[in-house]
Amino acid sequence: MNKQQTPRRDASLPDIPARHWHVLDDARIQCDLCPRYCKLRDGQRGLCFVRARDGDRMVLTTYGRSSGFCIDPIEKKPLKHFLPGSAVLSFGTAGCNLTCKFCQNWDISKASADDRLQDAALPYDIVEAAKAAGAQSVAFTYNDPVIFLEYAVDVAAACREAGIKTVAVTAGYLTAEPRKELFAAVDAANIDLKGFSENFYRSLCSAELRPVLETLEYVKHETDSWLEITTLLIPGQNDSTAEIESLSRWIRNHLGTDVPLHFSAFHPDWRMRHVPATPASTLKLARRIAMDAGLRYVYTGNVRDEEGESTYCSGCGTRLIGRKTYHITEWHLTPDGRCAACGEMCAGHLEAQPGTWGSRRQPLRIKASPAV
Repeated sequence: MNKQQTPRRDASLPDIPARHWHVLDDARIQCDLCPRYCKLRDGQRGLCFVRARDGDRMVLTTYGRSSGFCIDPIEKKPLKHFLPGSAVLSFGTAGCNLTCKFCQNWDISKASADDRLQDAALPYDIVEAAKAAGAQSVAFTYNDPVIFLEYAVDVAAACREAGIKTVAVTAGYLTAEPRKELFAAVDAANIDLKGFSENFYRSLCSAELRPVLETLEYVKHETDSWLEITTLLIPGQNDSTAEIESLSRWIRNHLGTDVPLHFSAFHPDWRMRHVPATPASTLKLARRIAMDAGLRYVYTGNVRDEEGESTYCSGCGTRLIGRKTYHITEWHLTPDGRCAACGEMCAGHLEAQPGTWGSRRQPLRIKASPAV
């Protein structure tokens, strides 16, 4: 845990007590949000850097504060079967509860609140911004919403009241009670399954695989949230044929064949700049392995691969949704989500027609309410 004092917050921002903690016999407070179970004395922060002990309570130091807002294509989260072609308002805060040496967003996830958080917005400010921008959903992304749970859940509640969907982009590293709270609040999730061995999680993330698998099973079988999975393939670390086969079989056997799986390309970053970028051929091979294992919807990401971006009918093989760098190029689905050629149902939360947002990325400044 980080033993620095909690940074002084802007007095105009709300002081939000954190949930999911208890007092130990030695008077320390244990954070029960994730399997790290950080044990804190007054003024200390957990490994995530944003959940802190303040006297006899835990607080979230990033409530109402963001590292930035942007309107993105929903496919960028990535979600291929949730409101295809639509715009999503994306935002994150700072910090993370994992220590991934390969982090692709390290400037946000490894930052303290004071380093990155410049934009302020309360939940209803975000709702109004999403409506004004024509975004059908709001995504908690860039860093993990697990560590800003209270903020994410309040934003999700405000969005649901306004008819706007919410999306959690997360590593799924949290405990049972927070898991229930987060995924009851959101409409869709993309969960990172970073590798398929305890050694990978231990050596590269300082974490465990088991809680992530528990989260995947919980979201799929115990909630109404739409689920997709992303695995970042890192050369020499988690890209062996045997590991990809094992991962794919586990998804098939524990989650079913209709959960979309995204294999994404690694680029050298953070503490793994010496590792080469993932070749496109590795992603294409992984896609074939997963499909041979019985998964119906498998995608490649962070590379130009029109076949790997597109959605195909599991019945007859027709290209149902053609995509090219986030643009929808073909749409062969009936209004109720069936293949126009054979009538096979396509899994997902699909509308009668796709959105038209395209590949635009539009940074956004939110006008904060006077309370902020």
